Formats: sequence, C-alpha cells, structure tokens
Amino acid sequence: MRPVRALRVYLDPMHALVLAVALVLPLHGKTVVIDPGHNGANWSHPAEINRLVDAGGFRKACDTTGTSTSDGYTEAGYNFDVALRLARILRHDGATVVLTRTSNDGVGPCIDERAAIGNRAHADAAISIHADGGPSGGRGFHVIYKPNAPESRRLALDVRQAFAPATGEPYSTYTGHDGLDVRTDLGGLNRSTVPKVLIETANMRNAEDARLLESPAYRQREASGLARGLERFLS
Repeated sequence: MRPVRALRVYLDPMHALVLAVALVLPLHGKTVVIDPGHNGANWSHPAEINRLVDAGGFRKACDTTGTSTSDGYTEAGYNFDVALRLARILRHDGATVVLTRTSNDGVGPCIDERAAIGNRAHADAAISIHADGGPSGGRGFHVIYKPNAPESRRLALDVRQAFAPATGEPYSTYTGHDGLDVRTDLGGLNRSTVPKVLIETANMRNAEDARLLESPAYRQREASGLARGLERFLS
C-alpha cells in the first residue's frame, strides 16, 4: 500500500488573508438586519402610528406602542436594548449590521418601511425583536415566520434551537406550537423579500418572564442566543 502524501495548498497573500479573516470572523461578508419592534415615542404620536400602510395585500396600522411589564418597563425600550447587544456580538463576528431604528426616542418606522430596510440591504437574514403582552398566566417564547417561505422557516428553526438553551426560556405555553408560529397578518414579515423572522422572546405580562427581562445579564444571554441562531443559519 502506497503511503498517502499530504496535499499542499499554496495561497497567494491576498487569498491567505481572506481565508484568515473568514476563520476568525465567522460572519464576514454577511449582512444582518435587526428590527427592534415599536419605538419609545410611538405613544405620543397616535395619528402617525395609526396611519394605514400596505401590510402585504391588506392595510394595517403603521405601528403600535407595544406592551410593558407591570413595573412599567416598556417593550420598546427592551427591544432596543436587546437589539444593541445583538448588534455588538454580530459585528464582533464580522457581520455588517443594519438597525431599522437607532434610538428609542423616535416614532416608527412603519412596518412596511421596516421590511423595506431589510430588502434594500439585501440582508442575508433579518430578525424582528419583540416581547409579548399575553395572558399573565402564560410564559415562554415563540418564533414567527410567514407561510410558504422555506428560508424563513429554516431561520426560525435555527433561532429557536439556539435561543432555548442560551436562556432557559420555555416554549410559549399559550400560543404557537413547540416555540414556532406561522402568521399571515404581520406586515413586517409579509413585505420582506429576505429571510426574516419575528421572535416574541417572552411574555411581559407574566411575572416570572418580566423579572428575567428586566435583568441586563439575562438580556445579554438572550442576545447571545439570538446571535448563535443567526450564525447557525448563515453558516
């Protein structure tokens, strides 16, 4: 039996640099759009956020105010905090990150524009971050995608698979099935032409979930879990 010779591959300096970057930065060359739901000043501009826009074949309000915990911690503020934490992780891993809003003291953007931002960026993946205002007796998270969108479904599965162990949060006990839900009424998903999901990370109206969401350390764990799910999808 002949001895097996090692295969030598010679790379010019530029290709070697590209390979080194790819090994160190797993998301190099990928674009991710992060959509923190709602906005901090939506409540004070009812005419704007109630304006009807195209939600994908039907008309729907531009946006809503979102919910809050019983302590007054707003969903808009929570969504934005987790989005910033997630953006830092993804950028550290080499991704180009686009946020649909860059502060929590503005209005909107409308759901159709949130989708358009991802479309214009030709995002490899997009994720909308929310927390639910469900029944106080229910808790848990679920990931939503639109029907007949196989890449979005694959993204939903990868996010679900990474988020659960990173946070210890159970699948939603009051909606969806096994941590997943399919909906046709969400304009931000309907209008997206790139793989996009919406995650309801927990139920703000549930005391146990609310306690977790108000913890910065827990929000960091959520961001880490979301990052690992996106990385799984993009790899």
